[in-house]
Amino acid sequence: MAKELAAGDKAPAFELPKDGGGKVSLASQKGRKIVLYFYPKDDTSGCTAEAIDFNGMKAQFEKAGADIFGVSPDSCASHDKFKAKHELGGLTLLSDESKAMLEAYGVWKEKSMYGRKYMGVERTTFLIGPDGKIARVWNKVKVPGHANEVLEAAKAL
Repeated sequence: MAKELAAGDKAPAFELPKDGGGKVSLASQKGRKIVLYFYPKDDTSGCTAEAIDFNGMKAQFEKAGADIFGVSPDSCASHDKFKAKHELGGLTLLSDESKAMLEAYGVWKEKSMYGRKYMGVERTTFLIGPDGKIARVWNKVKVPGHANEVLEAAKAL
């Protein structure tokens, strides 16, 4: 179990496959602001709403010098279908089927629903500065208004 990451920590390195093919690594984003939002599952109501919000604000994030990456344990094929269904062409979704990155960022956690315990992604967002350090962390994210709050933080960074 990884320790909880906090503002000021060095962002854990990663390289993951992305929707549509290819890979994205932390090193390839050096010198850019990065929004990493971790979500449980493609095509569920909260995850869809969050993706639509971030996708709709992509131009504003770009103007603030920030790239947005959604990360879940779903496959790239699942991401491709999810993006096509909801017209999320502006988003880049990364697949962490091994859950190594999810664990490195401390978002793969024990959860509980109806008394049943299971492992899953805790909806969390990280804003990483151009220096590769975590500037801000949002834990247990509530979707309404979240993308806007992240955008304001990205502008201020």
